Amino acid sequence: MTDNHDLSDWLRLSAVPGLGAESQRSLLAAFGLPQQVFMAGRTALASVVGKARADAVLAAPNQEAIERALAWAQEPGNHILSLADDAYPRALLDIPDPPLLLYVKGTSALLQRPALAIVGARSSSAHGEANAEAFARHLASQGFTIVSGLAAGIDTAAHRGALGCSTAGEAQGASTIAVIGTGIDRIYPSSNAALAREIATCGAIVSEFALGTPPLPHNFPRRNRIIAGLSQGVLVVEAALNSGSLITARLATETGREVFAIPGSIHSPLARGCHRLIRDGAKLVETAEDVVEELRGRLGDRLPLAARPAARSRRRAARDTPQPSTQVNLALDDEAARVLHAIAHEPVDLDTLAPRCGLTVDALYAILLPLELDGRITRLPGGRIQRS
Repeated sequence: MTDNHDLSDWLRLSAVPGLGAESQRSLLAAFGLPQQVFMAGRTALASVVGKARADAVLAAPNQEAIERALAWAQEPGNHILSLADDAYPRALLDIPDPPLLLYVKGTSALLQRPALAIVGARSSSAHGEANAEAFARHLASQGFTIVSGLAAGIDTAAHRGALGCSTAGEAQGASTIAVIGTGIDRIYPSSNAALAREIATCGAIVSEFALGTPPLPHNFPRRNRIIAGLSQGVLVVEAALNSGSLITARLATETGREVFAIPGSIHSPLARGCHRLIRDGAKLVETAEDVVEELRGRLGDRLPLAARPAARSRRRAARDTPQPSTQVNLALDDEAARVLHAIAHEPVDLDTLAPRCGLTVDALYAILLPLELDGRITRLPGGRIQRS
C-alpha cells in the first residue's frame, strides 16, 4: 500500500485544477512518481503540459482536502489505491485511461478477482429485475464477482442477487462491487443507502472521485469505463436506445471485453438497446450458463473454481439423480414450492400455469427463472415448461 507521505502527493496531483487524466499520465510518464513531478521545475513541467497547467501543478495544494482524505483512508475498511499500488486492480491497467486513484470501501481484494458486470435500465420492468437478480445470483454462485453501478433498477437487482448468494454461502469468495459516480462518502440514489452499507460490509464500493463530489451528470459515463474495465464481460439485461448501459457495453468492446445481452419483446422499448447490441455482435444469452461457457475460453485457469467443468459436471450429475419431491421442496420457499408442485410432470404453458398458481405471468416468471437456473425445470419448444 502507498504510505501516507506518498499518498499525499498522489492526492495533490489528482486534485490539481484543470489538470485532466491525460495530462496527469503525461507528467507521470515524464517524471515518475508524483513526488518527482512536484520537484520538477516550471520549465520542465511546461514542456509537458504547457505553462498554465505547470503553474497549477506548482500552486499551493488544498491541504485541508488532502488531510480529510488521509483521515478517511485510516478508517477500518477504507482504502485509497494509487496506480503504483500492488493492490490496484490489474484489469484496470488494460484500459486506455485508468484512474489515478481509487477510493475503496470494503474488501479491496475483490478488485483482483474474476468479475462480470451486470447493467441495465434504471426504469426497469419487474421481469428485467427478476432476470438481473437471478443471473447475478447464479453467476456469483459460480465464483464471479458481480460489478454494477448502484443505480436504481437493474443495477440494484444485480447487487441484491450477488449479495443473496454471498449471504447463503453459495459463492467461493465472490460478492459484488458497486462503482459509483460520486465521492465515496456520498451515496446516490439515497434510496440505496441501506444497500450500499450492505455492499461495504460484504463486498466493495469503488469511486475515482474525491470525497464530497456530488452526483454530477457527466461523472456517471466516466464511472462506466471502470465498471467495464474491472470485468471480464458485461451483461446488459434491459436497455433503451439512449441508455448509459450502451456506453458501458461500447467501452467493454473497445477494451476487448465480452458483451452479452438478454433479448426481449420486439414491442418493448427496454429491449431495443439489447437488440441493437446483439445486431452489433454482442452474444445473445438465455441462461447464466451461456455466460459461463463463453468466458471459459477467455479466462482459462483464472475461471473461478466453481465454474470449471469438473465442478459443473459433479453438480449436473447430482442434479440429474432423481430425488424425492419432499427433499426438493425443503430447499424452496413456499411460493416456489407451490409453483413447482403445480407444474407437476406434464408440460404446461405459462398462460395455463399462472391461474393454476393464482399469480400474474410476470410474477410467475420471476419465480420460474431461478428454478430454471437451478435446473429444477426445463423449457420446451412452444414456450412450455416441465419439471426436470
